[in-house]
Amino acid sequence: MNKRYDVTALGELLIDFTQNGLSEQGNILFEANPGGAPCNVLAMLTKLGKTTAFIGKVGKDQFGIKLKEALVEVGIATDNLILDSNYSTTLAFIHTFEDGDRDFSFYRNPGADMMLTSDEIKEDIIKDSRIFHFGTLSMTHEGVREATKRAIKIAKDNNLLITFDPNLRKPLWKDLELAKEQILYGLSQCDVVKMSEEELEFVTGQVDIDKGVALLREQYNILLILITMGKEGSRAYYQDEVVDSPGFITSDTIETTGAGDTFCANIIGYILDHDIHSLTKIQLKEMLTFANAAASLITTKKGALRVMPEKCEIEDYIKTYGR
Repeated sequence: MNKRYDVTALGELLIDFTQNGLSEQGNILFEANPGGAPCNVLAMLTKLGKTTAFIGKVGKDQFGIKLKEALVEVGIATDNLILDSNYSTTLAFIHTFEDGDRDFSFYRNPGADMMLTSDEIKEDIIKDSRIFHFGTLSMTHEGVREATKRAIKIAKDNNLLITFDPNLRKPLWKDLELAKEQILYGLSQCDVVKMSEEELEFVTGQVDIDKGVALLREQYNILLILITMGKEGSRAYYQDEVVDSPGFITSDTIETTGAGDTFCANIIGYILDHDIHSLTKIQLKEMLTFANAAASLITTKKGALRVMPEKCEIEDYIKTYGR
């Protein structure tokens, strides 16, 4: 049965203010980039030729209007994007370090993305999708948490594949035990999860990745577990297979914003084109290599949502590195 959307995602859509040099007076200049992990994922998927839709809320302000325009521009359906005049669009200021890593300052108390309610979700959009994707920024507060859980239930009731990226942002949680609880809930609902090694340690208490994943597999029936390890690359756990793929190191890295989202999107894109129940070791390696290359490419650009790499660009990047 053909579905209208390959992937529908729910979560945050916000403005990422990224550093872009200094003014003549020596002040930091910030560039307003459209962002938010779920939409970054969808933007990359559209570059892979997939159809996508977003469920979320922004303020009916200059930022929210520009964000909607950005989604339309990159080809993400906005039928369930709500512009709410009662709340302001969430803002994130990204502070970049010399090695390209970053820290976040959020202005979200409350932000419009937190105010999505369960009755505002359009069920038909989820039902007409192949995959439902979500993270935990839509689970930090009670109202939007219930909206997320309703969307997941609709997805499960309609046999969608469910993908999950915890995307832990500690400053946004009043209580880190609540953060852990919601990540564990996400793990109990998903078929595929992408986690950083730091997130894995946060929920399992294990520094050793194999031991941490073993704990997850004891508790949850997750088909595919992907662990990202920054410059070291990534690892896939699938049935009896454990597959590693090294990272693509480039001296052109500007910042790492969106790298995890780009990786996640390319994993989802690969799953859409292959049977997740019969992946081979060769396919897992191919999937990781492609996703690693795409993630490396996005670190050479400012922002993420508007500048996701083309499929041919990723393929050329892999050839350049001889893989």
